[in-house]
Amino acid sequence: QLELVQSGGGLVQPGGSLRLSCAASGFTSDYYAIGWFRQAPGKEREGVSCISPSGGRSGYADSVRGRFTISRDNAKNMVYLQMNSLKPEDTAVYYCAADRRSNDYCSLLRSMFDYWGQGTQVTVSS
Repeated sequence: QLELVQSGGGLVQPGGSLRLSCAASGFTSDYYAIGWFRQAPGKEREGVSCISPSGGRSGYADSVRGRFTISRDNAKNMVYLQMNSLKPEDTAVYYCAADRRSNDYCSLLRSMFDYWGQGTQVTVSS
């Protein structure tokens, strides 16, 4: 059974940093792209960043490009989202998700992802 377990998150002041982690188990992570999504109250879940199965390709939403960095360690079955220069509008519940792929690309289309983590709250406030 595929499982994604998230850690990290919490409360941070504007301009601060946080790192989210996503641990995968029950499958070979090399064959899966991983995405990070977020959902703020009253809003749709949106794609934030994704990384290809090898880690060689990544993508970012315009709203986070230059501030967030996604990475993965396939030896440890871990994916990370480093979030810097956080803004109040980054406040949301963040989810990692897995998309089984036959190629080394990734997508931020929510419908592509079959497996989801439990979600973790990120609050940016002074």
